[in-house]
Amino acid sequence: MLDNSQPFYQLTPDRVIDAVESLGHLSDGRILALNSYENRVYQVGLDEREPLIAKFYRPERWSDAQILEEHQFCFELAEQELPVVAPLRNADGDSLFSFESYRFALYPRRGGRAPELGDPDHLYQLGQTLGRIHLMGARHPFQARPVLDIQSYGRDSIELITEAFIPVSLRAAYTSLGADLLAGIEQCYRNAGDVRRIRVHGDCHGGNILWRDDMPNFVDFDDARMAPAIQDLWMLLTGDDRQQQQLQLSEVLDGYNEFAEFDPRELHLVEALRTLRMLNYSAWLARRWEDPAFPRNFPWFNTERYWGEHILQLREQLSALGEPPLQLL
Repeated sequence: MLDNSQPFYQLTPDRVIDAVESLGHLSDGRILALNSYENRVYQVGLDEREPLIAKFYRPERWSDAQILEEHQFCFELAEQELPVVAPLRNADGDSLFSFESYRFALYPRRGGRAPELGDPDHLYQLGQTLGRIHLMGARHPFQARPVLDIQSYGRDSIELITEAFIPVSLRAAYTSLGADLLAGIEQCYRNAGDVRRIRVHGDCHGGNILWRDDMPNFVDFDDARMAPAIQDLWMLLTGDDRQQQQLQLSEVLDGYNEFAEFDPRELHLVEALRTLRMLNYSAWLARRWEDPAFPRNFPWFNTERYWGEHILQLREQLSALGEPPLQLL
């Protein structure tokens, strides 16, 4: 039986429709749950109008100020005619709304397909667009949203997994490996030096980019935070072949440098940020494990086999941390 003390478990289709209609949008009763776990996102059909996307925020994750900073960043980008999907505002200029105990925002529906990260033209255009986004992101910092750092993504993640999730039989191996990974990450940061942190998308993988009208459209700025620019670039590099990644990086930066100046020292951070993402992902699943949606959708997590494979992947990543960084061509 579900724990009904959790607001998400009470977010029925009728409540979703009632929330949307509370803002004056008449629904035709059609509702479709979209693929989202951190928040709850629905396509809601409207009477004689295009459907809207309703995003309900997970309680206690972001403060109102942090959500509004994300929205404001999107508005700034949209005002510069950048292809981002920004939330809708009402006549008073509000974009964050509440219904009963839920906070939510509405978005226009946008279709599209994933970018082809093996296509040089797509990579070049992605670089151009991210250069323009980062040019805006560097104008001033976030005041309420967090920084992507070694403490929150690395140390805190390892501590949580060690204390409550890793099997006893693997704890010593994981603890020793975690210490080595943190040392390697810290060395990468020292090699990079004092690089600049700016407002970034934060979760710039192919699933958050919709290719339509011959251009990339960026969606879901939910993980926007202060980080080096390379955080939005490294996930565009695919495959394990170093030469292939060098060529991909060259295409991305050719477009990027048309609008913003990339600091090559940040290339020292690529594998460090990849490692932090891996650590944070496991910790994210662990933190959400009491939400019934997570065991249902990630049944392989928190098994002996999962943790054994996770350790093997982290050992491979430890080796990658010691390799020379990619270079500018």
